[in-house]
Amino acid sequence: MASGSSASSNWVMENGDVPHVLAVDDNLIDRKLVEKLLRNSSCRVTTAENGPRALEFLGLASNEQKNLGAGSKVNLVITDYCMPGMTGYELLKKIKESSVMKEVPVVIVSSENIPTRINECMEKGAQMFIQKPLKQSDVNKLACQLMNCRS
Repeated sequence: MASGSSASSNWVMENGDVPHVLAVDDNLIDRKLVEKLLRNSSCRVTTAENGPRALEFLGLASNEQKNLGAGSKVNLVITDYCMPGMTGYELLKKIKESSVMKEVPVVIVSSENIPTRINECMEKGAQMFIQKPLKQSDVNKLACQLMNCRS
């Protein structure tokens, strides 16, 4: 641990746990970048390469698995908007429709700055919309979002 800035680079939840973040992106390099930035902030990170995998992890893949969502407790989902098969917007809708997961903040990241898309995501319950590439300063903003969450 290097000395220096005492800014809140390490996140700890109110209950003393390290936040668990699910990072969803079809691009391996982007996924690794998000994972590295979050781990730099002492987060536990699980990655998924697409929406269906993310839903599986969250226990939302099918109706029979409704109760499994509690087993994969995450404090935040960060997802790319543009992915084949299921967009980040569709993933957001599925999470917000779930009684178990609807309180979990979802952050959408995209390389495209399309105001109507951003508005749609925010209206459906996205916590934030961040322009790619993700930077450490973006992750620091997420820390503020997470600290306001109740687990």
